[in-house]
Amino acid sequence: MKMNLRRTRQSCWLLLCLLIWVQAEEIPPEVFSYVKIEQLPTITNQSPSTLVAFPFDEEFQIKCEAKGNPKPIFWWKRNGEEYDPLSDPRVTAQKNSGTFTIYNNGNLTSFQGKYSCYASNKLGTAVSEETEFIIPNVPKFPKEKLEPIVVEEGESVVLHCNPPDGIPPLNIYWMTLDLQHIPLDERVSVGLNGDLYFANVEDKDSRNDYCCFAGFPRIRTIVQKMPMALVVNSSNSIKQRKPSFLKPSLNDSSHIIMLKGETVLLECVPAGLPTPLVEWIKVDGRMPTDRATEENFGKMLRLDQVSDEDNGIFRCIAKNDVGKATYDFYLTVEEPPRWKIKPESKTYTIGSSADLLCEAFGKPEPVITWEMNGIPIEQLTPSFRHKISQGKIELHNLQQHESAVFQCAASNKHGTILANANINVLNIHPIMMTADEVKYNTVAGNSVFMDCRVFGSPVPVISWTREDDIYSVESLRHNVFENGTLEIKNTSKEDSGTYICLATNSLGKEAITAVLNIRDSTKVVVLPVNQSALRSSLAELRCDVKYDITLQHAFTLIWEKDGEELDVTSTDHRNRFSVKDGVLYIRNVSLDDEGVYACIASTPLDMASARALLTVLDVPDPPEHLKLSDSQNQSIRLTWKQGSHHNSRITECIIEYEENRWEPGRWHEMERVPGIQSSVLLTLTPHVSYRFRVIAVNAIGKSKPSQPSARHLTPPAAPDRNPDNVRGEGHNPHEMTIKWQPLKPVEWNGPGLFYKVSWRLGGSNDSWEEVSVRQHSHTVKHAPTFQLYDIKVQAVNDLGPGPEPQVKHGFSGEDVPLEAPQKVSVDIINSTLIKVSWSKVPKESIRGHLRGYKITYWKVQHSHDGKRSHSDKYFLTFEGDRNHGMVPGLDPFSEYFLTIMILNGRGSGPESQPVTFSTPEGVPSPPDILELALISKDAVTLSWRPPVTPNGIVTHYHLQYQLINDTDEIGELVGIQLPNPDTLQWDISDLKSNSKYKFYLRACTVVGCSKPATEEGITTIQQVPVLLNITSSVSDTSANISWTPGMGKTDLEFYIAYMKTRKGMWKISDALNVAKNFHTIEGLEPGTEYTIRVMTKNWVDNTSIFEDVIETRGRAYGSASQGISTQGWFIGLMCATALLTIILLILCFVTRNKGGKYSVKEKEDMHPDLESPSLKDEIFGEYSDNDEKPLKGSLQSLNGDLKPAESADSLIDYGDADHGQFNEDGSFIGEYAGKKDRGSAEGNRSSLIMSQANA
Repeated sequence: MKMNLRRTRQSCWLLLCLLIWVQAEEIPPEVFSYVKIEQLPTITNQSPSTLVAFPFDEEFQIKCEAKGNPKPIFWWKRNGEEYDPLSDPRVTAQKNSGTFTIYNNGNLTSFQGKYSCYASNKLGTAVSEETEFIIPNVPKFPKEKLEPIVVEEGESVVLHCNPPDGIPPLNIYWMTLDLQHIPLDERVSVGLNGDLYFANVEDKDSRNDYCCFAGFPRIRTIVQKMPMALVVNSSNSIKQRKPSFLKPSLNDSSHIIMLKGETVLLECVPAGLPTPLVEWIKVDGRMPTDRATEENFGKMLRLDQVSDEDNGIFRCIAKNDVGKATYDFYLTVEEPPRWKIKPESKTYTIGSSADLLCEAFGKPEPVITWEMNGIPIEQLTPSFRHKISQGKIELHNLQQHESAVFQCAASNKHGTILANANINVLNIHPIMMTADEVKYNTVAGNSVFMDCRVFGSPVPVISWTREDDIYSVESLRHNVFENGTLEIKNTSKEDSGTYICLATNSLGKEAITAVLNIRDSTKVVVLPVNQSALRSSLAELRCDVKYDITLQHAFTLIWEKDGEELDVTSTDHRNRFSVKDGVLYIRNVSLDDEGVYACIASTPLDMASARALLTVLDVPDPPEHLKLSDSQNQSIRLTWKQGSHHNSRITECIIEYEENRWEPGRWHEMERVPGIQSSVLLTLTPHVSYRFRVIAVNAIGKSKPSQPSARHLTPPAAPDRNPDNVRGEGHNPHEMTIKWQPLKPVEWNGPGLFYKVSWRLGGSNDSWEEVSVRQHSHTVKHAPTFQLYDIKVQAVNDLGPGPEPQVKHGFSGEDVPLEAPQKVSVDIINSTLIKVSWSKVPKESIRGHLRGYKITYWKVQHSHDGKRSHSDKYFLTFEGDRNHGMVPGLDPFSEYFLTIMILNGRGSGPESQPVTFSTPEGVPSPPDILELALISKDAVTLSWRPPVTPNGIVTHYHLQYQLINDTDEIGELVGIQLPNPDTLQWDISDLKSNSKYKFYLRACTVVGCSKPATEEGITTIQQVPVLLNITSSVSDTSANISWTPGMGKTDLEFYIAYMKTRKGMWKISDALNVAKNFHTIEGLEPGTEYTIRVMTKNWVDNTSIFEDVIETRGRAYGSASQGISTQGWFIGLMCATALLTIILLILCFVTRNKGGKYSVKEKEDMHPDLESPSLKDEIFGEYSDNDEKPLKGSLQSLNGDLKPAESADSLIDYGDADHGQFNEDGSFIGEYAGKKDRGSAEGNRSSLIMSQANA
């Protein structure tokens, strides 16, 4: 609501008001809704300065509208005389308007003239600008008889058009009677006046139907002049003439006056022989090349938008071989009147003074004249009391009755302009034209404009204040405009509140309030980023927006692509586009999806946007427009046009070919060229019908192949190459097979291909033996064994032989070597490595390519116990021609036999005499199965077995131990030497109770000691059961748990608990004695998993000695039918399977005993070693028919208060490594036969734990 004026008066003296004087102005229309004010007439609508009555229009409206209070009345002047449309029955005048309508009844001539409209009320008269109503005549050429124009050949001539007057623009066409245009060039041209100019005539110019057509497009009319005849008399002597001008003529003025901004056309049409050429220059300045153009074959200079700088002389120069001629145009640029200062309509208070200004510019200088209410000021003198000059009227002590409309006219020879200025003289109190309590909303950072439109006379003073502040709102951020509007720049939340606008003049005051609310601005906090996406992939554009929560109901987020809104719900986009939480998802990206994407977040107050470019990458489009050119016998040029690279540069192009004789439809790669290349010269093969295609490649992949080119057939020719890979090989001792890589069919170059094969003894000058074949090999019979031959193969077809082939070399067939290497010796390098040396055999005894030497060796006996070993043989091959080799991987402290033989391509030669050697002692493997056999409070008993591979004679053992509690306490390493090699148990005392120790035991020979076997344990006060090798076996309804008692007390008790793994209750056995060795659990369900625990107490908690999961046999559910095991067919099948198994075992045993025997084996069979181990001793384990397996131990203490045990170090197999391939000194180890001696430190035993119970 409006503020109480009394409150405003009480506050005004407290405030430093920001005062803005509103200048005198025209009364706004809104004022009239608040107060009745008389208003001078003002012209609001009028016709243009020129109005043409085109004949195809039905009516013509001459407009004049005006406003004023009282309403104005209208009257007209035509050609300076009063004209009343209301009294003219031929026109229709509108009520309360000056507009009237003239109807096209075919006789409009009487209406032609210049019209001025006058709008008057009691305060004054307003005058419109002058409107000229033009009635154009229908243009016509006169009917006339035109005599033929006769000229001599080479003379110049002009055919005059003389077009009739009409509404411009005018278009001239010279044509024949059959409407064919007369050809125009430097010699023949049409001038601006429509005439047809011939610089010189030729015999071909003779014709009798030269017609001039004049076109008037604004009135849609074309008229034709009567045909003219031109007769050219031929001449045998045509004289050349220097240039002259047909246009401009002698009667044309060289002074040209143009209005500023218009286009000037300067024309020079020369005559002469030869035909002159025209050029243009500006004599007194620079030619404005940006606006000047030459037209009509250089005969016309067009100058657009002429300005004062174009004043001067423009010269045309016509030249031919005889001379030249010039003509100067003097251009003057003038300008019609234009306003410099236009008089303004204003409202003045009674008694005030003012200056009414009116200034104009133009060329010539305009003359200023004044009128008041449509009457010249001169006619009002002496009643007009104010001072008048040409461009100003000084108004003094204005009174209310002096309100009037002043007209200012500015005129020169190019026209007149008129302006009305309403001078209102009145007094009125402030009138608010802005509503009260308007609410303004904007966002922080923006500017806000709060309106306070007010009118009054005298002009009211405007002041703005805040309701909650006694100070004005003046600051650098605040600005009050002349119309009263308050601007607050760079707003913040603190600017929110109620503002008061107060308007004051001498007649009163008026105030309104405005409420300003500042909201948080909308911001894009996570912008979408430019990205590239592969076609058919998923693209994500993220746009996270922060905005004022109070605007949530009107917040919108849309996405645009390339400036157009993206409707993700449309049928075209619904399946691939979606928006969720501000993220635009584009699935199965296509090439059409490339573009600039913008997220636009909008509220009613502001908007924020961010853009990102999505680039879609794809393989190139296939190349196009394949063309063949430059065809030769064996070459042709292929050109193509690249397709789109889809944002990934084309790196190369693959040219492929297809031929239709040998492999029709199959394409072969022919050549690759860089991607910037689009043409390649291809080398072709004779007698092939080619088609080509091109594949473009970029970083994404290959394009689809282009469409194939036209087919191209090359003529046949003799072969231009011979087969590759020509070689002679002997597979039998007296033969040699000559082979080669055959030519591909496309390489035949013609029909009837065959091969001419030639051979002779190598290095001889004997004549060549030859044979012609069509296959790809030839075998030479009855050849000496392993003889060198010269060979060659030549390709021949029906058109002739190929090039002379190169001579290759080959050998006839090999045979096995005749001799064995001699002087075989062995040098011992160390306990596992020897060096073998031998002498070479004569070359002729090798009888083939020397492939290398093969060493065979086998172990005879172990030196430390005298027992005979198996005669398993090992083989080692050395490639190439050599006389020594290294044999690695031998067993220390062993005796070996060794032989050597020669290898060639046929096979191996005889063995050399066996050589015997013995390897020295080595370092043994670690002691086997180190374990804690007995544990007490401060002592333990260790037991072990001897090393599996002693590699010599064990001389003693070295024992070490140390304290390794879980804390930082690490004890000193204590060592004990055990000199007796037969010692397999040792007691260690004086240990700390309830402590963890680690024990290290090494076996030693004279060479050195082994790696240690290790074990860990914890001393204890109370002894616990020591159970070893805990295993389980199951049947359908029971499980048997067995163990081996450890060293120590055997009268200790423990318990076994079990339950169904998936569900069930624990069941606990009665107390069990360690010495019992096994316990059977009865009453189990078939085919069911059970969890088993071994515990030291008869209740179940999370501690146990061991834990395992077992599964009983059979199915977990019963069947009403008889079990399958009782079915007759099943029993028969099982019996047959058992019988077949027994037969196979017997056959395997017999085959094994029939294996090949070596000489060493035969000796051993005649003198068997009575101490050799039996077959049973060689078996490392037995098969258990009751699924016996070791239980998985849970190494926890015997009650919940004890520490969990550490897992013992597992014993690693330190036995001999397999004899596989081994590179040593250029040699390699091949496969070998025989069983490996291997010791095992593994067994089905449980890890041992020592612990102390808390009493």
